[in-house]
Amino acid sequence: MSTDKDISQLSSAIDKLKSLLAEQIKLARQGNISKLEVLSSQASLLVEKIVPSGLTERAEFKTDREQLQQLYKELSLVLTSQKVETTEELGRVRRGRKTIETYRTNL
Repeated sequence: MSTDKDISQLSSAIDKLKSLLAEQIKLARQGNISKLEVLSSQASLLVEKIVPSGLTERAEFKTDREQLQQLYKELSLVLTSQKVETTEELGRVRRGRKTIETYRTNL
């Protein structure tokens, strides 16, 4: 049986996790991956606390679950977008290097 204290601590941890996810989304959009990684570690620690409790499966946490799912989905989409942009930029850099090498060898 869970106590009011357990529920309060879980609620606080969920709120903190939502805040961290929102900040990660913001950082990902800005391309600040190093700070995002730090927050990701903090978020992982919170998830390790929250999930084993099983309390998030209770009806009163339905809204929180849905909000967390939405935040994770948004973060995933932003990171995927950043990955695509990075891959495209890397391709441009590689083509540029090949062009420079071609000029060097033909001079």
